[in-house]
Amino acid sequence: MTKRQTRKGEHGASLLEFAIAATVFLTVLFAIVEFGRALWVHNALSDAARRGARYAVLHKATDIDDVKKVVVYGDTTSTTPLLENLSTTNVDVTYNGFNLDEGTVSVSVHDYSFQLVLPLLVSSISMPNYTTTLTGESAGLIPDVE
Repeated sequence: MTKRQTRKGEHGASLLEFAIAATVFLTVLFAIVEFGRALWVHNALSDAARRGARYAVLHKATDIDDVKKVVVYGDTTSTTPLLENLSTTNVDVTYNGFNLDEGTVSVSVHDYSFQLVLPLLVSSISMPNYTTTLTGESAGLIPDVE
């Protein structure tokens, strides 16, 4: 048999092997990318809850809407959310006996749905609730207590 001759029934075997290997490789590659995105969103939501709680302990209890804006937009004046599908309805702020150097503030982000770019089996994943609780402090600022 010469190099140009092939055995009967082996036509396209290389192409089939490549197709199987490429499918497995690309599936693993996209799974790694999606996992990285999900981890980034997880960290961003956790940081948003911490940022909101930090803002809340330095402001009076009537600033709940501003706290929610800090969680979603990063500050009180922006209008573009830091994460797609994140809104102020996903944020809860709870002041508990809050006063200068006493009480706590809890900020939680809940019901966030992470959208997959390439949905193979599911199109979205429900992320867990993220809650941060801090004690009241002054940090050199004396808030108005109502």
